[in-house]
Amino acid sequence: MHKRKLRDLEVGAIGLGCMGMSEFYGPGDERESIATIHRALDLGVTLLDTADMYGPHTNEELVGRAIADRRDRVVLATKFGVVRGPNNARAINGKPDYVKQACDASLRRLRVEHIDLYYQHRVDPETPIEDTVGAMADLVREGKVRTIGLSEAGSETIRRANRVHPITALQTEYSIWTRDPEDGVLATCRELGIGFVAYSPLGRGFLTGQIKKQDDLAADDFRRFSPRFQGENFFKNLELVDHITALAAHKGVAPSQLALAWVLARGKDIVPIPGTKRRRWLEENVGAEQITLTPDELAKIDAVAPKGVAAGERYPAQVMSSVNR
Repeated sequence: MHKRKLRDLEVGAIGLGCMGMSEFYGPGDERESIATIHRALDLGVTLLDTADMYGPHTNEELVGRAIADRRDRVVLATKFGVVRGPNNARAINGKPDYVKQACDASLRRLRVEHIDLYYQHRVDPETPIEDTVGAMADLVREGKVRTIGLSEAGSETIRRANRVHPITALQTEYSIWTRDPEDGVLATCRELGIGFVAYSPLGRGFLTGQIKKQDDLAADDFRRFSPRFQGENFFKNLELVDHITALAAHKGVAPSQLALAWVLARGKDIVPIPGTKRRRWLEENVGAEQITLTPDELAKIDAVAPKGVAAGERYPAQVMSSVNR
């Protein structure tokens, strides 16, 4: 696999999102999940992405077990800042003391001596970003963290954070049906030399063409509560997927590969991290790195999937309220 740069951090062009191995997308299978991580490393994937709130905590533990004997092959990314309480209540915490406590806890769960890329998962509106990033910078100086990043941060927040300490990567949702970063965040990252990590590059699986009806989702699958997977929005978005599927068939590739190739084509500073818990889909995703889309093919994708094409918000209103703009 080719390499890409997130500022000064070199990673494989496609990473692996590990969240779904532990939660959110139906029941998991630890044996298959660990085999998927091992297969990813064998295929040249280096960037593994997790967070302390996935599980909570269990996803970091799973990743830690998976990489125990191959740490030197991994660029390990995790996140802090979303705190889950009773009944799945969530809060955002970016206070300096908490940043350091969260890092120590993640290091223990991951069974590692340092984290390669440590993100603030969501910006805490009650804590100045300078204070949060100052604490993250202390972790770098202490050797617990190599580089730092932000997730779902707006342009002004990114600028303020980068003045305190170089931000290596911004992680934000980006795909054919979610092009919000094109409203300024992507340009800000490029101006400041910050790499861009695209999560949910397959539209939470919708762009793969594998989801035809809501009953294709497990009863506890969080996508059932996502506006884009509900009611009339679901059927409108299926029409978009039909167009993507037709273009992929003409190209002779899977819809997922077309969607990932589109993200890869948006710039050499972008690294998508499609999530999967099965080797079969991992191998299909990684194959997208070998696909080149012509200007004509990119234009056809834009024609059927212009910016703003998706029906419905990408998260429920309460979750969207935590996104820094």
